[in-house]
Amino acid sequence: MKLSFHGAARTVTGSKHLIQLDNGTNILLDCGMFQGLGKDTQQLNAHWGFEPASIHVVVLSHAHIDHVGLMPKLVKDGFKGKIWCTSATADLANILMRDSARIQESDIHHVNKQRAKQERVLLEPLYTEDDAANVAEHFSLLEYDDTQEIVKDVRLSFTDAGHLLGSACVNLIITENGKQKRLCFSGDIGRYHDAILRSPSPFLQSDIVIMESTYGDRLHELAMPAANELLKWIKHTCLEKGGKLVIPSFSVGRTQEILYQLNRLELENSLPALPYYLDSPLSIEATEIIKHHPECFNEQVSKVLQMDPDVFQFHGLEYLKTSEESIALNDNHEPCVIISSSGMAEAGRVKHHIAHNIGDHRNTILMVGYCEPRSLGGQLKSGAREVRIFGTEYEVFAEVGQINSMSAHGDYDDLIKWLSCQEPDQLQKIFLVHGEYEVQQAFAKRLEQKGYTHIEIPEQHSVWSL
Repeated sequence: MKLSFHGAARTVTGSKHLIQLDNGTNILLDCGMFQGLGKDTQQLNAHWGFEPASIHVVVLSHAHIDHVGLMPKLVKDGFKGKIWCTSATADLANILMRDSARIQESDIHHVNKQRAKQERVLLEPLYTEDDAANVAEHFSLLEYDDTQEIVKDVRLSFTDAGHLLGSACVNLIITENGKQKRLCFSGDIGRYHDAILRSPSPFLQSDIVIMESTYGDRLHELAMPAANELLKWIKHTCLEKGGKLVIPSFSVGRTQEILYQLNRLELENSLPALPYYLDSPLSIEATEIIKHHPECFNEQVSKVLQMDPDVFQFHGLEYLKTSEESIALNDNHEPCVIISSSGMAEAGRVKHHIAHNIGDHRNTILMVGYCEPRSLGGQLKSGAREVRIFGTEYEVFAEVGQINSMSAHGDYDDLIKWLSCQEPDQLQKIFLVHGEYEVQQAFAKRLEQKGYTHIEIPEQHSVWSL
């Protein structure tokens, strides 16, 4: 058996890990898109490091674009097999991939206008909406703790990762040359005691673990509850400064947590009477899907549902679906809260809101999750005083705030707790993926202090014989 890493290797996005068995079977774990890596992003997404038509089966951990975003291109480039995931992952992946295609087609359209004027070669998107729609016929569904033979001598089961609706750790039992090997791929590991989702589940003893390490060098702050932090920023920006609070937020997961926390404030009679705009058609669609999967909610949310049938709705909330409604906010100078995607502020309507509001000290741009350092969100979080948006330089006069307590990624305590169900002396290899290299090095040392050995940090396209 060989294992190779074609994304999320010493970086955070583009998750793609290939298992090659001695009998020629090729299994791809995740098929994610690289995001927020500046001028390198397009090239990284254009080149696989393997032949798509050679892949027999794909297993997806969850629906975030950096884990599923290149599935349409994989199918377009020749993949013909099954894609295994949970039902919630399939539902979310379908809308996320279509949205990704729309963004690409729109961005390429604008770029090609300039290239045509310059008589340069026109570009094409990685894939179109039609390509994204073609993925659906490949989905095969498997729910948590069920077991299925996905190819000869390879059995799959999912355990709850607690990171996103439907997110799963991938557990494979591979029989090869008369011997069994157990491999676990963590996907992204959520936090214990998440506001909405259940905590990550333990998994059976493995021989090989492929483990994410996004926050392997930090503990999440023991800050005030997320609802209280949101309330603080709403009061500070909208009531005290009379400005707009712009919240870049991932359409799936983070947006729903914000809505849930604002709903809680209303139930406590604490929510200020202001206009609240959810300006993201994808977020609106994702919220409706999430409502249809209450089996993924934790016990606390299930209890709230008994007295409030819609935990993502509250007075003052308005859904904006059309671009005309979104643009109209530019001429609205009243204090309000705007929640819009994307979370790294790299694409989508939130870039326009930031561009229109970044020059006014009364406004606040509130970052509520991880941002790749080179992304627009990452630059704002790092204190940049000038940023480029749609080719134009903007001075940063608006206040930039952060809420770190809402992260969907576990910190190093959460990661170690997830791994603690494993006997260290039975683990042959631990591969750290989905993290910045310096963070991974720090996390590897922390794991060694806990008694774990044989820890590797693979490079992009590196191949390991097991």
